[in-house]
Amino acid sequence: MAPAMRKVWSGAVRVLHWSLVASVVAAWLTRKGFADDRHIWIGYGCVAVITLRMVWGFWGPQRDRFRSFLASPAATLEYARKVPRHAEPRYMGHNPLGAWMIVSLLLTIAVVCATGWLYTTDKYWGVDWVIQLHDAATTLLLCLVVLHLSGVVFTSLRHGENLVAAMLHGKKRKAGPGDIPP
Repeated sequence: MAPAMRKVWSGAVRVLHWSLVASVVAAWLTRKGFADDRHIWIGYGCVAVITLRMVWGFWGPQRDRFRSFLASPAATLEYARKVPRHAEPRYMGHNPLGAWMIVSLLLTIAVVCATGWLYTTDKYWGVDWVIQLHDAATTLLLCLVVLHLSGVVFTSLRHGENLVAAMLHGKKRKAGPGDIPP
Protein backbone atom coordinates (compact mmCIF):
# COMPACT_ATOMS: atom_id res chain seq x y z
CA MET A 1 0.00 0.00 0.00
CA ALA A 2 1.33 3.43 -0.94
CA PRO A 3 2.09 5.80 1.94
CA ALA A 4 -0.25 8.74 2.56
CA MET A 5 1.08 11.84 0.83
CA ARG A 6 0.95 15.52 1.70
CA LYS A 7 1.42 18.52 -0.58
CA VAL A 8 4.55 20.44 0.47
CA TRP A 9 5.60 22.49 -2.55
CA SER A 10 3.25 24.68 -4.57
CA GLY A 11 3.00 24.57 -8.33
CA ALA A 12 4.62 28.00 -8.53
CA VAL A 13 7.68 26.90 -6.54
CA ARG A 14 8.04 23.77 -8.66
CA VAL A 15 7.62 25.59 -11.99
CA LEU A 16 10.13 28.25 -10.94
CA HIS A 17 12.58 25.58 -9.70
CA TRP A 18 12.52 23.59 -12.94
CA SER A 19 12.53 26.77 -15.07
CA LEU A 20 15.69 27.86 -13.30
CA VAL A 21 17.24 24.41 -13.76
CA ALA A 22 16.46 24.54 -17.49
CA SER A 23 17.79 28.10 -17.79
CA VAL A 24 21.05 27.33 -16.02
CA VAL A 25 21.61 24.20 -18.12
CA ALA A 26 20.80 26.11 -21.32
CA ALA A 27 23.14 28.95 -20.31
CA TRP A 28 25.90 26.43 -19.67
CA LEU A 29 25.36 24.80 -23.06
CA THR A 30 25.55 28.19 -24.84
CA ARG A 31 28.42 29.62 -22.77
CA LYS A 32 31.03 29.79 -25.53
CA GLY A 33 31.10 33.35 -26.76
CA PHE A 34 29.38 36.03 -24.72
CA ALA A 35 28.09 37.65 -27.90
CA ASP A 36 25.82 34.66 -28.54
CA ASP A 37 22.28 36.06 -28.43
CA ARG A 38 20.90 32.76 -27.11
CA HIS A 39 23.19 32.91 -24.09
CA ILE A 40 22.20 36.52 -23.42
CA TRP A 41 18.46 35.85 -23.68
CA ILE A 42 18.76 32.77 -21.49
CA GLY A 43 20.48 35.00 -18.92
CA TYR A 44 17.52 37.38 -19.05
CA GLY A 45 15.28 34.36 -18.52
CA CYS A 46 17.29 33.44 -15.42
CA VAL A 47 16.84 36.99 -14.11
CA ALA A 48 13.09 36.76 -14.69
CA VAL A 49 12.85 33.43 -12.84
CA ILE A 50 14.97 34.69 -9.92
CA THR A 51 12.88 37.86 -9.71
CA LEU A 52 9.64 35.88 -9.67
CA ARG A 53 11.02 33.52 -7.00
CA MET A 54 12.11 36.47 -4.87
CA VAL A 55 8.66 38.07 -5.16
CA TRP A 56 7.03 34.72 -4.38
CA GLY A 57 9.44 34.18 -1.48
CA PHE A 58 8.35 37.42 0.18
CA TRP A 59 4.71 37.81 -0.88
CA GLY A 60 3.54 34.35 -1.95
CA PRO A 61 1.57 31.91 0.18
CA GLN A 62 2.90 31.49 3.71
CA ARG A 63 4.42 28.05 3.08
CA ASP A 64 6.42 29.37 0.07
CA ARG A 65 7.88 32.38 1.85
CA PHE A 66 11.55 32.34 2.75
CA ARG A 67 10.85 33.14 6.39
CA SER A 68 8.74 29.99 6.69
CA PHE A 69 11.64 27.66 5.90
CA LEU A 70 14.91 29.53 6.53
CA ALA A 71 16.40 28.49 9.83
CA SER A 72 18.71 30.64 11.93
CA PRO A 73 22.46 30.04 11.55
CA ALA A 74 22.49 28.39 15.00
CA ALA A 75 19.62 26.04 14.11
CA THR A 76 21.29 25.23 10.78
CA LEU A 77 24.58 24.43 12.51
CA GLU A 78 22.75 22.24 15.03
CA TYR A 79 21.06 20.37 12.17
CA ALA A 80 24.44 19.91 10.42
CA ARG A 81 25.95 18.50 13.64
CA LYS A 82 23.19 15.88 13.82
CA VAL A 83 23.69 14.61 10.25
CA PRO A 84 26.88 12.56 10.88
CA ARG A 85 25.20 10.95 13.90
CA HIS A 86 22.10 10.02 11.85
CA ALA A 87 20.11 12.08 14.34
CA GLU A 88 18.76 14.83 12.06
CA PRO A 89 14.97 15.12 11.84
CA ARG A 90 13.10 14.67 8.56
CA TYR A 91 11.68 17.94 7.29
CA MET A 92 8.45 18.02 5.33
CA GLY A 93 9.75 21.00 3.39
CA HIS A 94 13.38 22.03 3.02
CA ASN A 95 15.78 21.10 5.78
CA PRO A 96 17.95 23.96 7.11
CA LEU A 97 20.94 23.12 4.89
CA GLY A 98 18.70 22.80 1.83
CA ALA A 99 17.00 26.10 2.61
CA TRP A 100 20.30 27.96 2.79
CA MET A 101 21.39 26.22 -0.40
CA ILE A 102 18.39 27.81 -2.13
CA VAL A 103 19.54 31.25 -1.00
CA SER A 104 23.14 30.52 -2.07
CA LEU A 105 22.05 29.30 -5.51
CA LEU A 106 19.73 32.25 -6.11
CA LEU A 107 22.38 34.80 -5.06
CA THR A 108 25.12 33.13 -7.11
CA ILE A 109 22.93 32.94 -10.20
CA ALA A 110 22.10 36.61 -9.70
CA VAL A 111 25.83 37.48 -9.65
CA VAL A 112 26.41 35.38 -12.78
CA CYS A 113 23.55 37.17 -14.54
CA ALA A 114 24.59 40.63 -13.37
CA THR A 115 28.19 40.20 -14.48
CA GLY A 116 27.05 38.66 -17.75
CA TRP A 117 24.84 41.67 -18.38
CA LEU A 118 27.63 44.10 -17.42
CA TYR A 119 29.86 42.41 -19.98
CA THR A 120 27.37 43.30 -22.72
CA THR A 121 27.40 47.01 -21.93
CA ASP A 122 29.69 49.48 -23.67
CA LYS A 123 31.22 50.59 -20.38
CA TYR A 124 32.23 47.10 -19.19
CA TRP A 125 32.82 45.26 -22.47
CA GLY A 126 36.17 43.52 -22.15
CA VAL A 127 36.83 44.75 -18.60
CA ASP A 128 38.95 42.11 -16.93
CA TRP A 129 37.42 42.12 -13.43
CA VAL A 130 33.93 41.64 -14.90
CA ILE A 131 35.08 38.60 -16.86
CA GLN A 132 36.93 37.19 -13.86
CA LEU A 133 33.96 37.70 -11.53
CA HIS A 134 31.59 36.12 -14.07
CA ASP A 135 33.90 33.11 -14.43
CA ALA A 136 34.40 32.78 -10.66
CA ALA A 137 30.66 33.03 -9.98
CA THR A 138 30.01 30.42 -12.68
CA THR A 139 32.56 28.08 -11.11
CA LEU A 140 30.99 28.66 -7.68
CA LEU A 141 27.56 27.94 -9.18
CA LEU A 142 28.77 24.63 -10.57
CA CYS A 143 30.19 23.69 -7.15
CA LEU A 144 26.91 24.64 -5.46
CA VAL A 145 24.92 22.61 -8.00
CA VAL A 146 27.07 19.55 -7.27
CA LEU A 147 26.59 20.08 -3.51
CA HIS A 148 22.85 20.59 -4.01
CA LEU A 149 22.47 17.42 -6.07
CA SER A 150 24.60 15.50 -3.56
CA GLY A 151 22.40 16.75 -0.73
CA VAL A 152 19.25 15.75 -2.61
CA VAL A 153 20.58 12.23 -3.22
CA PHE A 154 21.88 11.92 0.35
CA THR A 155 18.64 13.12 1.93
CA SER A 156 16.52 10.99 -0.41
CA LEU A 157 18.45 7.89 0.61
CA ARG A 158 18.60 8.84 4.30
CA HIS A 159 14.86 9.42 4.62
CA GLY A 160 13.68 6.91 2.04
CA GLU A 161 11.93 9.30 -0.30
CA ASN A 162 12.57 10.55 -3.79
CA LEU A 163 13.07 14.31 -3.47
CA VAL A 164 13.37 14.80 -7.23
CA ALA A 165 9.93 13.22 -7.70
CA ALA A 166 8.62 15.32 -4.80
CA MET A 167 9.81 18.46 -6.57
CA LEU A 168 7.94 17.28 -9.69
CA HIS A 169 4.57 16.46 -8.10
CA GLY A 170 4.92 18.56 -4.94
CA LYS A 171 4.11 15.81 -2.45
CA LYS A 172 6.02 13.98 0.25
CA ARG A 173 5.11 11.17 2.60
CA LYS A 174 3.00 12.50 5.47
CA ALA A 175 4.85 13.53 8.61
CA GLY A 176 5.59 10.92 11.20
CA PRO A 177 6.83 11.19 14.79
CA GLY A 178 9.80 13.52 15.00
CA ASP A 179 9.29 15.00 11.51
CA ILE A 180 9.32 18.77 11.15
CA PRO A 181 6.24 20.19 9.35
CA PRO A 182 6.63 22.88 6.69
